[in-house]
Amino acid sequence: MSQKSSPVFHQAFTFNNNKLLPLLFGEADQNLQKIEERMHVTIVSRGSNVAVKGDRQSVEQTGQILGQLFGKLERGHEISNGDVDAAIRMIADVAPATQPVIKGLEGKVEEIVVRTQKKLIVPYTANQAKYIQILRDRELTFAAGPAGTGKTYIAVAQAVSMFVSNKVDRLILSRPAVEAGEKLGFLPGDMKEKIDPYLRPLYDALYDMMPPERVAKSLETGEIEIAPLAFMRGRTLRHSFIILDEAQNTTPAQMKMFLTRLGEGSRMAITGDMSQTDLPKGTDSGLKDAMRKLKDIPEVGMLTFDQKDTVRHSLTSRILDAYDKHEVPEPTHHEHQTEDWFN
Repeated sequence: MSQKSSPVFHQAFTFNNNKLLPLLFGEADQNLQKIEERMHVTIVSRGSNVAVKGDRQSVEQTGQILGQLFGKLERGHEISNGDVDAAIRMIADVAPATQPVIKGLEGKVEEIVVRTQKKLIVPYTANQAKYIQILRDRELTFAAGPAGTGKTYIAVAQAVSMFVSNKVDRLILSRPAVEAGEKLGFLPGDMKEKIDPYLRPLYDALYDMMPPERVAKSLETGEIEIAPLAFMRGRTLRHSFIILDEAQNTTPAQMKMFLTRLGEGSRMAITGDMSQTDLPKGTDSGLKDAMRKLKDIPEVGMLTFDQKDTVRHSLTSRILDAYDKHEVPEPTHHEHQTEDWFN
């Protein structure tokens, strides 16, 4: 008995600016090809019209993707491969029940973005969009999840956005230097040279979003401070955006100390990966402890990312897939390995 296939659905979408269509389609129509492959539809363009054929849900979602990308072009922004991937993730990877209905292109999918001095930060997944909204709305935000999900990067972007628009007076970025054990004295150089390697990811994010001269001047005046967690003790931080990165490496006592630094007019974002704790065996993670204890406080925002939120360069994804395909599982028991050697 043959399985009944879904009926084919057609819909045409009309765009009001033909000059932007080559940018929407991409060089050699590469953007349309990517959308076709990912959405399992057929796209044909003629003049200012784009016809899409496939099952109804895929066609409607493709219209939303094209509308979101076209809207970005209308606002004067360029479209990169990453932007196309982001639009597909944002529309197609969210449950259909949560999607706005768009007939033609009368409505637009509203982009949740963060504006910094050097770039516009666009969410690449639904959880990233939700994270941006939580950072805007809550005084204290926790974000936990694996590397590559944008936890720290988006938090720094929101902090920079509020700083350059004078909504906060200072940026304070911190990490625990757990990897050094508490044995910083054994490392060469002065205190700044000892701790900078552990804070480097925060510097990298800042320089990605602000002109180097602005970063340098703000570090010099103290408007931006990047310091290890131990330097936060005994302070009250007012009118600041405060970020604690790698928070899984705090103890509950350190986390409590950090949380109580929050002063009037300040925002705080705390990020970490529960699976990457470098604390001594048997020591509870302050991040896990705090998220458990504070989850019922309405003013506290919490979000947990997963592997679906990991955003990688498309080539990196293919490299990882190739390695996974050829990876040989290691023996699970030492005894079995010894038998193989001697047989």
